[in-house]
Amino acid sequence: MKSLRLILGNARYFGPSWVFASINILFGTWAIYIPAVKDALEISKSELGIAIFFLALGVFTVFPFASGIVNKVGVGKTTFYGVLLSCAAAMLPLLAPNYYVLMAALFLFGAANGITDISMNTLVTEIEKKDKVKFMAASHGFFSLGGVLAGMGSFLIGPLSNPVLHMTIAVVLVLLVNLKFRNYYFTEVAEEIENEPFSFGLLKPLLLLGLISFMAMGSEGAIVDWSGLYLKEIALAPEALWGLGFLGFQITMTLGRFLGDGISDKIGSVKIVALGAILAILGYFLVLTGNINLSIIGFALNGLGFSVMVPEVFRIGGNVKGIDSSKGIAFIAGAGYAGFLCAPPILGFLAEHYSLSRSFVVLLVCAFLILLFTLLLKRKKA
Repeated sequence: MKSLRLILGNARYFGPSWVFASINILFGTWAIYIPAVKDALEISKSELGIAIFFLALGVFTVFPFASGIVNKVGVGKTTFYGVLLSCAAAMLPLLAPNYYVLMAALFLFGAANGITDISMNTLVTEIEKKDKVKFMAASHGFFSLGGVLAGMGSFLIGPLSNPVLHMTIAVVLVLLVNLKFRNYYFTEVAEEIENEPFSFGLLKPLLLLGLISFMAMGSEGAIVDWSGLYLKEIALAPEALWGLGFLGFQITMTLGRFLGDGISDKIGSVKIVALGAILAILGYFLVLTGNINLSIIGFALNGLGFSVMVPEVFRIGGNVKGIDSSKGIAFIAGAGYAGFLCAPPILGFLAEHYSLSRSFVVLLVCAFLILLFTLLLKRKKA
């Protein structure tokens, strides 16, 4: 919690951390209106899955160009301009008049989020090096905190009865705070580092870690995208409760990220990933009961379980013997984003042709596989 106190006590660190929160405030506000968009455009679950795929595709497409943009424009400026682009793009999906415009809007929203994601992580890295402080993990905690704020905004669904107005309020909040704190990071410039080419020799020692990252990030994205629809259609929750699964998931995700480093120091990275998998499994069993209250509690347990997985897998991958840390992390990150990219259309297909419950059974199986992979990792480590 030391890094959290550092952020809250110094505007230089709060400014970049608020950018992390900003991205998830915008994304989370979109997420709670996914059921409403589906109904308004009269699209199927499968079509919705493909549309959400375009959001992830936008993120993935911008990655090859992001480092060049950051180095040319400056990491501080790119971060702030990325926030502005994300605010503008966040309005587009809720204004889409038809399915095809929705896909294009989500692609642009994803691309704006992608450039902001890379620039804000680079920004925090540069500040850490210059100031000799560490607040990266807590900044990611602020990302989850942004999701909590977005989830709390779900209580405005009924009183406002206007998704565009709701998103406008979120955009104004994000802009006002970023405008106040942008001068603390706007002039930061990143040190340009030439990336080494990827080698397939990394595949063997990092395969298990990559699979865990693939399933964990895919599962995280699936819960964010589909929890509201699950509570609506399977648990038959009233409209006011549709966003509570997302809210519970984000609250426990935030808590886990702020506390995870301390627990990891005591029990080790592999064990904490295994513990996270067990919590996720328990969460899915509660979700699959179809009971409103148990499902919401289940989504909260999912958040606690998944909160520690990707950071710890990055930590393990960065310390694999004989592998350069940057190559290890790059491989794991690529596998994770591939999972995030593939999960929405796959689950949409399953929901359309079988049932939404069946989709969550698949996610439960993935959690069991993560647990199995951690056991194999422990054996390899031994």
